Amino acid sequence: MDEKICTEQRTQSAPPPAKARVTTTLDSLPAGSAGAAQQKINTKQPLPEGITSRMLYKDILRIGWPALVELMLTQLTSMADTMMVGRLGAWALSAVGLTMQPKMLLATAFMALNTGTMALVGRYRGAGNQKKARLVLRQGFMLNGILGLIFALIGIVFSKQLVIFMGPTEEKVLIEATKYLQVQLIGMFTLSMTSCITSTLRGSGDSKTAMIYNTTANVVNVVGNYLLIYGHFGFPRLEVLGASIATVLGQFVAFLMAIRAVRKKTQYVRLEFPKGSIRPDFECIGNIARIGVPSMVEQLAMRFGVIVFTKTVTGLGTIAYATHQVCMNIQALTFMNGQAFATSATSLVSQSLGKNRPDMALHYSRRTQRTGMCVAICIAVFVFTCNKFVLGLYTDEAAIITTGSSLLSMIALIQPFQASQFILAGALRGAGDTKYTAMVTMLTVMLLRPSLAILLIKQFDMGLHGAWYALVADQLLRTLLVFIRYRSGKWTTSFKHNAAAEVDN
Repeated sequence: MDEKICTEQRTQSAPPPAKARVTTTLDSLPAGSAGAAQQKINTKQPLPEGITSRMLYKDILRIGWPALVELMLTQLTSMADTMMVGRLGAWALSAVGLTMQPKMLLATAFMALNTGTMALVGRYRGAGNQKKARLVLRQGFMLNGILGLIFALIGIVFSKQLVIFMGPTEEKVLIEATKYLQVQLIGMFTLSMTSCITSTLRGSGDSKTAMIYNTTANVVNVVGNYLLIYGHFGFPRLEVLGASIATVLGQFVAFLMAIRAVRKKTQYVRLEFPKGSIRPDFECIGNIARIGVPSMVEQLAMRFGVIVFTKTVTGLGTIAYATHQVCMNIQALTFMNGQAFATSATSLVSQSLGKNRPDMALHYSRRTQRTGMCVAICIAVFVFTCNKFVLGLYTDEAAIITTGSSLLSMIALIQPFQASQFILAGALRGAGDTKYTAMVTMLTVMLLRPSLAILLIKQFDMGLHGAWYALVADQLLRTLLVFIRYRSGKWTTSFKHNAAAEVDN
């Protein structure tokens, strides 16, 4: 075998200790040969005998719909945060908006780790190798906890400096944004470990459990907003700070529920710490890093580009930035379609390749893209026809609604491209092809978007619209480059190994 993903060995004939909670059509198919796994995929290969498209769409939806519900509710909660904060004024919208990029920048490390964790768990799930899947969870969980604690401490100490770097134009915005960010970063410790558990569950095909605990967290968040932003039922009126506290409380509830879920004996990927298991397994960590480090580079490139882009928009003034923040918040909701079905693509592609079935990886990814496209068209119609109504939920300032309406029309137009980009990139990540997606992100988000925004704003005086033209150009080019890579078929052999050959004792 080209690489060993983790250490222990078992006999080839030994069955996995327990069945996965979520089964797929893939489970009924025989494993392919190691040679087949290393060959370039045949893009015209028909479905295996006895397998229908309906069966594959059923698998896609079984994984995708809980992820879609979870992500939609999470983003709706974020929107509720923004709406409630928005009633305090444009200064409050700006304060919350300025904290997003610094927080995401610090989160890149564990986001990258969890990309590798999800892909590897999917490989072992496909190979029927439960023991190794649990090892990946254990190692990823410990790494996330350490990184979450380090970044929380760093962020708390330097919160004010991080906000200043984003370029607030008013003293009140700086003060409130600093308070908001400090509380958010305290919650990063538990958020990182919850994210690891979520990625592991999704990699094994179980997205429903994550939906349950994250939905509960959203309810806690919204209730906390109502109590703490405005001071209802005797609670103190904390305004922007109250919104941040409510978010972290919700995250803590999700963490407790996630721990309980993966400690159950019936859980396929169970979090357990047998004697001597606290030590780092460097081979396992190395394989997580082999997929995760390029993803980290991608995330850092994205954060860098978005920060430069955001700082450029911030210079347009408080009203322009508040408009931008509202529209970005709405656009983030439209991301949920692509991200949810990208979960299906990543899970099913990694499981297929773990079973040495690149043909099934292709069939699953194609149908996942089609499913996402159908949903994207529906979203596009809604955003295009109801944009002023949606904007009115955030604010009653006419300037924000008028400008925001035209920006949301751009969001509607790019929906099919945006969904395809997310889903096909998810398929590439499931195959371990994270280097290519990192390069695409560096070219588009880090270079094209901020450079074009600066040019259109400063040289052509297009204002906020110029920034959004740059955003649309970024999305379209990213979609094209991801599609070209997907069509080449090279992604199926980008991470060479034979998970099925690695067996437990």
